[in-house]
Amino acid sequence: MSNKLGNKAARVSERKRLRNRSERSSVKTLIAKARSSSGAGEESAHEKTTMAISGVDKAVKKGLIHRNKAARLKSRLMKKLNKGQ
Repeated sequence: MSNKLGNKAARVSERKRLRNRSERSSVKTLIAKARSSSGAGEESAHEKTTMAISGVDKAVKKGLIHRNKAARLKSRLMKKLNKGQ
């Protein structure tokens, strides 16, 4: 019986790992777009930074990244956005 439970746990763990990897990747993409848009235009940069911060907050809520890492990422994004203005 325990072997069946172990197998199921492994399957569930693999599904979660793949989903988490996808979510983390999308957050990284949002952050990269926000960083690269700082010179593109004020409205565009502000909008992309807002989207990136929202994505980071959602990742924290889901437990994908630590809240201190999220705070650091958001701080750096805002610092870059404010420096560009």
